[in-house]
Amino acid sequence: MTSLPTNNVFFILGIIFIFIAVLGQTKLGFAEINPGCFGRTLALFIGLFSLAIALGLGTPSLESLNLLIQYLPNQLQNLGGFAFD
Repeated sequence: MTSLPTNNVFFILGIIFIFIAVLGQTKLGFAEINPGCFGRTLALFIGLFSLAIALGLGTPSLESLNLLIQYLPNQLQNLGGFAFD
């Protein structure tokens, strides 16, 4: 049996907490979610924090990031005719 990488766990938790923050008071099958105002705010912060951690753990190498930084301006220049000096 394989285990989930830490990056995926934080991503899933972030999605769940943001889901709770957005829906607020709702009934999902047999479970009723009613976090209140403070609970929704807390769920939003926990969800954003979890997604930020997932992004930090899953960051590609710096070489890939540099390639992306060089690629995007070239594509934008070709697409819209913009001139980046």
